[in-house]
Amino acid sequence: DPRETLCVSRSVVIGKLANSRTVLRRFMRDYDTDPGVAAVEKTVKQLSTLIDQARGATSMDVLRGIEGDGARQYYAVFDHLIRAQKLDFSFVKRTRRPPLDRMNALLSFLYSLLAHECTSALETVGLDSQVGYLHRLRPGRASLALDIMEELRPLADRLAVSLVNTNQVLAKDFVIKETGAVLLKDDSRKKVLDAWQSRKQDSVQHPYLQERVEVGLIPYVQALLLARYIRGDLDGYPPFLMR
Repeated sequence: DPRETLCVSRSVVIGKLANSRTVLRRFMRDYDTDPGVAAVEKTVKQLSTLIDQARGATSMDVLRGIEGDGARQYYAVFDHLIRAQKLDFSFVKRTRRPPLDRMNALLSFLYSLLAHECTSALETVGLDSQVGYLHRLRPGRASLALDIMEELRPLADRLAVSLVNTNQVLAKDFVIKETGAVLLKDDSRKKVLDAWQSRKQDSVQHPYLQERVEVGLIPYVQALLLARYIRGDLDGYPPFLMR
């Protein structure tokens, strides 16, 4: 159903843009004297404009364009969030398949963990993780898991920045292949995985449920809310909004 597809996708994109804006706003709050604040503030305003545009999007093509524009603007100022090890973890743009620098390698690994958990959450509530809304159907791709994951990516972003800024992840934790691909070493993957598992135990206030839930349960909660919407128990799909 094109109308319902647009409705779900609109919520996902609004959630992603709003959560990306929250990550940037936290930087502005914590480092208000940093030279990069002006550029970050400009992007925050641009994301706010895109959120308004997403609310009024009348087609999937327009909505996907808004989502892509928001991602580009967000990643364009992402380097300002890196406060330590600037030389080793300099970030210019998002690269994947393969990641071409250490920060991208760290993000890709955390995104893969998040995607796996979104897939498991959807299957737990009885939804087919392959049948997406925002992400087009493609054989072998968990498109619906990627949909749910979009609004939750900033959770991984925040952890990645924290691991670098607190020197828990170092340049020596990565290997650079002859092709230019940058990957986490096997033992370093375990270190990042441990940090991810620890982060999952933290609790946050869920904006829709109005109760505290563990971070690790957020994919399940969102999958459950989506299932309830699809089955007619909710009037719309409420995205998870970070504070």
